[in-house]
Amino acid sequence: METLIPTINRLQEVFLTVGAEIIQLPQIVVVGSQSSGKSSVLESLVGRDFLPRGSGIVTRRPLVLQLINVSPLQERLKIENGNGVKQNVQNSYPGVKAEEWGTFLHCKNQIFSDFQEIRREIEAETERSSGDNKGISPEPIYLKIYSPKVLNLTLVDLPGITKVPVGDQPEDIETQVQEMILSFISNPNSLILAVSPANSDLATSDALKLAREVDPDGRRTLLVVSKLDLMDAGTDALEVLLGRVIPVRLGIIGVVNRSQHDINTQKSLEDSMKDEQAFLQRHYPSLASRAGSRYLAKTLSRLLMHHIRDCLPELKTRVTVLSSQYQAQLNSYGQPVEDHSATLLQIVTKFASDYCNTIEGTARYIQTSELCGGARICYIFHETFGRTLQSIDPLGGLTELDILTAIRNATGPRPALFVPEVSFELLVKRQIKRLEEPSLRCVELVHEELQRIIQHCSSFSTQELLRFPKLHDSIVEVVTGLLRKRLPITNDMVHNLVAIELAYINTKHPDFTDAAQVSASVNSQQAEGLDGGKRWKNERVAEEKAPAAGFGSPSKGQAINLLDTAVPVSRKLSSREQRDCEVIQRLIKCYFLIVRKSIQDSVPKTVMHFLVNFVKEHLQSELVGQLYKQPLLQELLIESQDTAQQRTEVAHMLEALKKANNIISEIRETHLW
Repeated sequence: METLIPTINRLQEVFLTVGAEIIQLPQIVVVGSQSSGKSSVLESLVGRDFLPRGSGIVTRRPLVLQLINVSPLQERLKIENGNGVKQNVQNSYPGVKAEEWGTFLHCKNQIFSDFQEIRREIEAETERSSGDNKGISPEPIYLKIYSPKVLNLTLVDLPGITKVPVGDQPEDIETQVQEMILSFISNPNSLILAVSPANSDLATSDALKLAREVDPDGRRTLLVVSKLDLMDAGTDALEVLLGRVIPVRLGIIGVVNRSQHDINTQKSLEDSMKDEQAFLQRHYPSLASRAGSRYLAKTLSRLLMHHIRDCLPELKTRVTVLSSQYQAQLNSYGQPVEDHSATLLQIVTKFASDYCNTIEGTARYIQTSELCGGARICYIFHETFGRTLQSIDPLGGLTELDILTAIRNATGPRPALFVPEVSFELLVKRQIKRLEEPSLRCVELVHEELQRIIQHCSSFSTQELLRFPKLHDSIVEVVTGLLRKRLPITNDMVHNLVAIELAYINTKHPDFTDAAQVSASVNSQQAEGLDGGKRWKNERVAEEKAPAAGFGSPSKGQAINLLDTAVPVSRKLSSREQRDCEVIQRLIKCYFLIVRKSIQDSVPKTVMHFLVNFVKEHLQSELVGQLYKQPLLQELLIESQDTAQQRTEVAHMLEALKKANNIISEIRETHLW
């Protein structure tokens, strides 16, 4: 199990190289209020003074501290000289002639053997990122400390919890600090080291309050009660240390911090630890063996190792899953272009194939939220266009007076004995003309859908196009131009379909009812309604006598001058006029339905032949002819900067995940128990 913490440290380094923490690694996060003794606790774990000190917020950036136990200098020198045991080569660190030293991630290959220099580097790096106005920054500082006196640990020191901004601090400094702390302790794989001073009420501890928010069961919280020597005379922290005030599942450990006088007089940490143990023996003899900085270090190391052991299976699974995801993402970006001709031809061919497959309904990426491609074209033909034609009234916009006027105009100066055929043709052409507008609208809808398929293919099917913006735009332009050229041709053909129907009214059509049959049927219906035909006969006699009386005997009746008298807009039609109108109406309706059925069948066929099928058959050749030109190849296949950058980042991330997987695989099962 001793190899677990160094393994996590190696994993942390691997993921830091790619600039992101996509894996939530086990670590110990130190949380506490300002002046709660966090820095003293951390320095006691290291055994050296290295953290900045002062008033206000001193820790203004997260400090990720890796403590690495190494062999003493003498043993390492023996190994380098060949006199030591070869099994400890990894712990030898050749070239380092210091007993204890530190390294920063941002200072490549620089070794700090003077811990005062480590402190100054932390201050300088903090000011570089956060400025000198006491503001905070979420960007961590990564520090490794190698020493034979430390236990393997990974700690994160965070800014102290503050309430009131001082100086030129931002007004929301309290919120910023709390959000930063929560972002670290919300990690379910982190242990929370809450530091609270003994000389303040534990019930008001800000560190415990934040820990309870993310760890209500206390499964990963350890409480450190600092400043035991600063309690009021006559009081002690025994009840708190025994967990009788606020129980903490992982335990409560009391420590004695160095005083400011000890720091000013540069009292060594070794002497401070001796004094700490003496104080605990005097005031808390029953807890002396389970308190103090040394016991805290051993407890933290033990807890972290067991925690890593528990998290390791899930960690390995997470790395494996992320590796698969990033590998798939890297594959989607494709490889850098080497053969421009082959790449362009491949993309153009694939786009044309995907375009045609979308129309045919055999594409790989099929939408489920709406109709697309050939399915939508089918819907336009049989639902939109079909229903529109069915909704057109064969006699819409045609009144009986219009029919009567057409009949009279077709007879000229002579009264008609029969319904003139010219009036029927005139009126039925007027109705057939109404079929042209919805037919042209059908062409327009199909054209719009063919344009939508372009975006569908470039967004879903052909991911390579996302790499080459200029090629994408050029393909869209070529296909749009092809559709634009075919649209007027198709419109002309649909216009001709209606013109053909208007050019010749085929009254001998097999489905068209003969005019004589319609006239006989109307006469029969009217005769049945006039009491066996007697009234119809009387009306005929009356009609025959009326003109004779009017023109032959002016003195007996008043003559009607039709040239001077306007035809009334609405009047009751005679039986003869009603019969003629009904005959024309029936004939128009019958013939209109024949033409409508023909148009409903021929327009989709025309659109498919002159627009849809033509584009399918000529799309690839049009793309190759327009784009496959040597001067354009280099220009069209220039990758977008985003794609190239993303491919590089994903490749680095995938490499980091592979390294992480190898590191985890090195841990044998025997090391976990």
